[in-house]
Amino acid sequence: MKRFFMKLHGLFLKIALFPSSLGRKGVRPAASEVLTCHLLQRNLPPWTSYVVHYSSVLNDQFGRSNFNWRVQDSNYHILRTGCFPFIKYHCTKAPPQNLHFEDNFFTMLKVINLGIPCLAYGIGCWMVVGAEETVQTSCGPVTVYFAYKEDEGAQF
Repeated sequence: MKRFFMKLHGLFLKIALFPSSLGRKGVRPAASEVLTCHLLQRNLPPWTSYVVHYSSVLNDQFGRSNFNWRVQDSNYHILRTGCFPFIKYHCTKAPPQNLHFEDNFFTMLKVINLGIPCLAYGIGCWMVVGAEETVQTSCGPVTVYFAYKEDEGAQF
């Protein structure tokens, strides 16, 4: 019985601390590669917002909340948060800017709130996902999800 609870405890910690280590077997692309491929596949849109399963990617942007992301000649301001079982990205095309303060501020809010709002956000994402798209990466296809189908070429 003790062994069972030790395994259960270990599984809980693995899910809680390293959700991207579960699920999909084999090689997974980095979350940053999915971000870049999605923006390129969408022909560098003025904005986009999507979620991707933790289990579909390697979480190489862990701890980053608000940052610049360069794709070809375009710069995007990325707002990123974990919303278990997803990672949420909101991308807006904008000139490069020093986002260090904002990045630290959003990260500190997540720590102070113990990530509880992020978990609630993830549950909410499950309820509103209404569209999906397959993003082609060097490791194969990855599905990203949207609250609603985004219009191709939509402007602000």
